[in-house]
Amino acid sequence: MKALVLLSGGVDSATCLGLAIKNYGAENVIALAVYYGQKHSRELDAAGKVAEYYGIKLKKLDLALIFADSDCSLLQGSDQEIPQESYAAQLEKTGGAPVSTYVPFRNGLFLSSAASIALANDCSVIYYGAHSDDAAGNAYPDCSSDFNDAMNRAIFLGSGQQLRVEAPFVSMTKADVVRTGLELGVPYELTWSCYEGGDKPCGVCGTCRDRAEAFRLNGVTDPAMKGE
Repeated sequence: MKALVLLSGGVDSATCLGLAIKNYGAENVIALAVYYGQKHSRELDAAGKVAEYYGIKLKKLDLALIFADSDCSLLQGSDQEIPQESYAAQLEKTGGAPVSTYVPFRNGLFLSSAASIALANDCSVIYYGAHSDDAAGNAYPDCSSDFNDAMNRAIFLGSGQQLRVEAPFVSMTKADVVRTGLELGVPYELTWSCYEGGDKPCGVCGTCRDRAEAFRLNGVTDPAMKGE
């Protein structure tokens, strides 16, 4: 069995890759990194480093044109500032609607594209790193269990029952994901999460806050922040 892993270069996807390699062997795993016009395109460099670390093939896909009309604050074409507060604080302001860094149906597009690539490369499963913290409060609705179940069914049926989707962390917190990755020896020092995409993590955007807290709850310092 071969697996395709959606690899953004962040903590969750890198842990997904480590798990897939444990389950299927590096020789049976390929990764897919997607550029979609994100401000933090530095994560794609991180994806390359993580793939190189594991010695696997990394495919790259450009979907930026699809999001050209979106004003999502995560995208280069947006004038909105990336919120420098927790997701809980952001959701209080949105009234439960997705946060401003939600890229419209991003995971749906990623998984649909990945399905075609996976089938062409004889893969029978797609892994991606959605977890419960991102889905909480509807911040990122395309990270929920319901969404994953629906996409899995659609891709399974649409592929002639050749391909399925797995989100192994969908019922786990980010702290659980980090705990799993630490056990697997995932090279977190190579990963990048910050939405700002600067020379070093900003430490205050939602994803920086979540990442720091996940490592803190595991009693370790984030390797990417050592020396900061």
